Amino acid sequence: MKFLKIVLYILLIVIILAVSVLSYVKYFKPNIAVTELTVEITPERVERGEYLANHVMVCMDCHSVRDWNKYSGPITPGTFGAGGDEFSREMGFPGDYYAPNITPYGIKNYSDGELYRAITSGVKKNGDPIFPIMPYLSYGKADKEDIYSIIAYVRSLNPVVKDVPTSDPDFPFSLIMHIIPQEASHMPKPEESDQVAYGKYLVNIAACADCHTPFEKGQLVDEMKFAGGREFELPFGTLRAPNITPNKVNGIGMWTEDMFVKRFQSYDSVKKLQKINGLQEFNTLMPWNMYGNMKDKDLQAIYKYLHSLDPIDHKVEKVTYR
Repeated sequence: MKFLKIVLYILLIVIILAVSVLSYVKYFKPNIAVTELTVEITPERVERGEYLANHVMVCMDCHSVRDWNKYSGPITPGTFGAGGDEFSREMGFPGDYYAPNITPYGIKNYSDGELYRAITSGVKKNGDPIFPIMPYLSYGKADKEDIYSIIAYVRSLNPVVKDVPTSDPDFPFSLIMHIIPQEASHMPKPEESDQVAYGKYLVNIAACADCHTPFEKGQLVDEMKFAGGREFELPFGTLRAPNITPNKVNGIGMWTEDMFVKRFQSYDSVKKLQKINGLQEFNTLMPWNMYGNMKDKDLQAIYKYLHSLDPIDHKVEKVTYR
């Protein structure tokens, strides 16, 4: 009887500790303070922010509605910045998530400091964490001035009156989300003349590794970075991101710089995008139309950086149809 009481006491202590830890995570994390900040909206910042948000970091790709009746899902006219892009359980995500409205209508109650925290640390105005499909861990390593330019740009957008559904995360990811955000650790933008360093910077803020790296047990496989293979569940089947290391057989090692640049630029106009039957037949999540208008020098720098990586021999099966 005495032994049973000891076991019950231990069990009670474990339960109390577990509840305490879970409560701390849920109600006290993430504990990232709002920076006092006022971003001056200048034409230069708006222009830089427009370029980054549309063609490098492609913020507008998720924060708009994409037209899946065309190859690569370009933005549906009239939805620019209004949010609503869905990342659902059917696609393999741990819950249903919706990109918010980031036009002045959607962010009207956000201070510049709160926007800065959301972009660079993944924390909403109310202190809740943002689902990390938004690569805020990468954005937090961007040059601070580039983040200010993004803020200036979204402030300059035409307001679109649209309310987006509330995201619904599954347990236990609803708790795990609370410990992912972290303080920004900015890196200065390298000189464009240092193509490899500048290309690395662009690849990081574009979060290329998030798609082009295998994803296992809830995290990216670091030793396979850029080797492709991350899976995305779509109605037509399982889509896998390709290997973009310079492996000559299974990567882009045989691609010339000109081939690389022209591949992107072949999608620089919506008119060039093939008509598709929604997501019922093969399509891609890669927003080619947005990346297709990246500057030549930026694409060239990205090519130089990717070709400076160690080649990884990883064969990726592009798609498995249902």
